[in-house]
Amino acid sequence: MPSPTSAAISPSYDVVIMGAGPAGTACALALRGSGLRVLLLDKAAFPRDKVCGDAVPGAALTALARLDPAYRVALGALRPQSPARHSRLVAPSGRSLWLHWKNPSFSSPRLDFDAALLALVRTHTTTEIWENAAPRALSGQPGNWLLDTPRGQVHARLLVGCDGAQSWVRRQVLAGPARPHAGVAVRAYFEGVAGGRPDTTEFFFSRDYLAGYFWIFPVGAGRYNVGLGMLTELVTQHHLDLKKLLQEWLTTHPVLAPRFAQARQLGATRGFGLPLGGAPGATQPISGAGWLLCGDAAALIDPLQGHGIDTAVRSGVLAAEQVRRACATGEFGAEFMANYSREVQRQLGPQLRHSHRLMRLLGTRPWLVNAGVRLAKLPGMRALVQRLVG
Repeated sequence: MPSPTSAAISPSYDVVIMGAGPAGTACALALRGSGLRVLLLDKAAFPRDKVCGDAVPGAALTALARLDPAYRVALGALRPQSPARHSRLVAPSGRSLWLHWKNPSFSSPRLDFDAALLALVRTHTTTEIWENAAPRALSGQPGNWLLDTPRGQVHARLLVGCDGAQSWVRRQVLAGPARPHAGVAVRAYFEGVAGGRPDTTEFFFSRDYLAGYFWIFPVGAGRYNVGLGMLTELVTQHHLDLKKLLQEWLTTHPVLAPRFAQARQLGATRGFGLPLGGAPGATQPISGAGWLLCGDAAALIDPLQGHGIDTAVRSGVLAAEQVRRACATGEFGAEFMANYSREVQRQLGPQLRHSHRLMRLLGTRPWLVNAGVRLAKLPGMRALVQRLVG
């Protein structure tokens, strides 16, 4: 029987990962076999919903498959019968551009997808998982953090913040206000949408609010994730209520209104923030002495397409590589941890910056979007346009 003194000693871990979404679970999976003691915390109990567009890019599955092909196979069970091999982009003019993807993605409600990722961590790793464990306080120093949780205090050599746009870890380790959301969106689930195709994601662009788009993503069983996202500055400038605007699109848009006339909404319309990446001059660090930020906590959402699951997974894997290096060397200082920041910029930065430039270029020029759709119809030009939009 342990003595009272030994029973009071706080457990120690090499790394505590905050947030069990795609970034946090990818980090835990990438630490498999490292010999490190890993604790994965989340404030919620799974399965839990996460407001999102639900698109799972093929790059996310590829990154997980590099860790273990079994991960892609297991997640394939969530894939609708027809993966999303096509996208339809509808310009402000009403003309459509059809894109065809070699690396198909699919859409899955985050309620299911995130739970499946956490199940992989339970099955394939020795990671300790605490749910319903929202952190309360952080003290100590790099290499010897002390984290207070509802289940008691824990020591950790490193912290990895994978806890979303409102990251608790970021607020603890960075002084000053958090980076404002660069985008905002709303989404709802529908069934009975006319003309929907289970293998096609759809994007609609408006002349009035071009710096954003309306989407229809099939998530299986005849259901669709339907939403509308825009730059925060545009929403603020025009005093927009996106929930009301979404309903206006569904009832007045000449293409959408007939398709949603008999559709039934499942549940409430919910909003969420989009911490977009790629903006020039963005100086908020994503690493420091004894800590790393991944996914939405690091503002890595693609500013053109609005997806972030792939960058979350990839940043989680990169964070795991840095954790291994730091624990092997005992180096937890900011300069050493900055290797992670540089690797994120090297691997993810070019595409995010390209998407930001393209979003800014197209976001105020509806004529340019219309011209791009017309251009893609010319022989040999579709592939060029597809490469341009990623």
